Amino acid sequence: MRLDQHLVQHGFFDTRERAQRAIRAGAVRVDEQVITKPAFRLMDEAQVIVEDTDQLRYVSQGGHKLARAITAFGLDFTGKTVLDIGASTGGFTDCALQHGAARVYAVDVGTGQLHPKLRDDARVVNLEQQDLRTLTLEQIGGQPADLIVADVSFISLTQIFPYVAPFLQRDGWGVVLIKPQFELDGRRFKGGIVREEKWRQAAIERVRASLREYGFVLRDIVPTQADGKQKNIEYLAWWSWPPADNP
Repeated sequence: MRLDQHLVQHGFFDTRERAQRAIRAGAVRVDEQVITKPAFRLMDEAQVIVEDTDQLRYVSQGGHKLARAITAFGLDFTGKTVLDIGASTGGFTDCALQHGAARVYAVDVGTGQLHPKLRDDARVVNLEQQDLRTLTLEQIGGQPADLIVADVSFISLTQIFPYVAPFLQRDGWGVVLIKPQFELDGRRFKGGIVREEKWRQAAIERVRASLREYGFVLRDIVPTQADGKQKNIEYLAWWSWPPADNP
């Protein structure tokens, strides 16, 4: 029997897709050996152990990144309406829902990327093949969202901020994932990794300046867990409209 089939049949996971994610993540051992191939053939007497699956809590790693921001900044999603820009598989959407969001409008220019679990969730409005630049308020219920989250790739966040104001309540706020490799125009980095701190800070300052240009303020920032050598260090940025007493 295949390893992924075994995990489902023995109740470790409810779907083969989740079982496969666990296997590829290195969370499954067979006879004390980590197996990363879902199609691995099990012997009848093999001992299968599933390690801590907390890393599988969300449909993608994006969920863990947003969860880090929620903890670091003390954010409250309870009962909120969320606009998720660049939803893709839905890591941010999944995390928002698990932290109490009432509804999420998942916007992405792609097709068929949102995880089936989220496509089938009545709290999620799947706006695929939708560019933020042509989004209308009617598509998100006729009124601005309480908060906005964004995780985009291959474009700068400075191309997002000019369009978000109409979609955010005046007391609203947002969280974006800053990816330095996409914020430094024209620069090339070996392996696509931004290793020098000066360039990471330059990326952050570019995002800060763009927020300011469109009437927002950067409230706080926290790095992701990457080491910056093998994977890029990314930054979770919490932003909002300026406080009423400090326009």
